[in-house]
Amino acid sequence: MVLFLGLVLVGAAVAAAVGVALADAGPVTLTVFGENVPGVTEVWQVFFAGVAVAVVFVVGMMITFVGAGRSRRARRDLRELRAEHEDSLTTLEMEKRRLQQELAHARRADPAAARQRTPAGAAPRSQVTAASPFFDRSE
Repeated sequence: MVLFLGLVLVGAAVAAAVGVALADAGPVTLTVFGENVPGVTEVWQVFFAGVAVAVVFVVGMMITFVGAGRSRRARRDLRELRAEHEDSLTTLEMEKRRLQQELAHARRADPAAARQRTPAGAAPRSQVTAASPFFDRSE
């Protein structure tokens, strides 16, 4: 239905353009902002100048709507990413609490096994040198 309506409107516009171009009524002048436009002396030239202005207007509106749609999609995507981020943070915080509770329960159940021990031959953590200056926290 919309396609048919569009075709009818295009046909009407073409018929109007042909009618204006063929109904030459003599010399005319085109005045823009109080100044006469040189070289425009026929009715069909004025009509096609109007068509050119309409085309520029339509292109400008299309660019505006495309930009607005892109901005709306970007905002929606950002809102969804924030919601996912909040969900993942909540999940990680719950997991952290659960693990802390398990660790506390394990330490209460067997305090000797819960202490950190260094494996045989390993240097204590305070004596291990950083593999990269990025990880060096001595400063």
